[in-house]
Amino acid sequence: MAGAVRGISKSEKMISALEQKKELRKETRQRLQGISAAQRKDFSEAAVRQLLQRPEWQEVKTVLAYLPLSDELDLRSALQSAAQGGKMVALPRFMPDEGKYCAALVEDQFANLVPGSFGIPEPPLEAECIPLNRLDFVLVPGVAFGLNGYRLGRGKGFYDRLLAEVTGVKCGVALDEQIIRELPVESHDIPMNFILTPTRWLSISAAAHS
Repeated sequence: MAGAVRGISKSEKMISALEQKKELRKETRQRLQGISAAQRKDFSEAAVRQLLQRPEWQEVKTVLAYLPLSDELDLRSALQSAAQGGKMVALPRFMPDEGKYCAALVEDQFANLVPGSFGIPEPPLEAECIPLNRLDFVLVPGVAFGLNGYRLGRGKGFYDRLLAEVTGVKCGVALDEQIIRELPVESHDIPMNFILTPTRWLSISAAAHS
């Protein structure tokens, strides 16, 4: 019929979102290439200072954190301080039989970690796993974060599945260079409540998620 405008199908939207995310990963990684190890250390220390002064963090009793890859902010000093202060600190541990991560408790100031499935140290198999819906707070790394609160991961979907079971506060962690105006959203994407950078603490309103 003349003048009719064809709508975009669900599959076309999905392909579009996937392609957009692929391009955004590439662009973000290019921006991060110029950041030296010394700069990243300084940025990590600044992010730790931001985190420690937040009441949302100070009130936490149970937290799931992460150990950084080479291009991620390192918050280990905040985690060690939290453990010394009596908070329960957990790290992701991969469960191959289930194809997903659990939140395994860390003991002895991270001395009990073992090599993980993807080359990242993890708590050992005997470490207790905390039910994900009992976590107060989750520190979430990512390739990029949008001001709408959504996260761009590495494309494997592991964090998406983990976060889907978390009822506590979700806080993205990123360099300022990893913050973009808006991310394309797919049905499985889980929004953050806050985003921590070396210079900012971004509070994401519920309206931004829509």
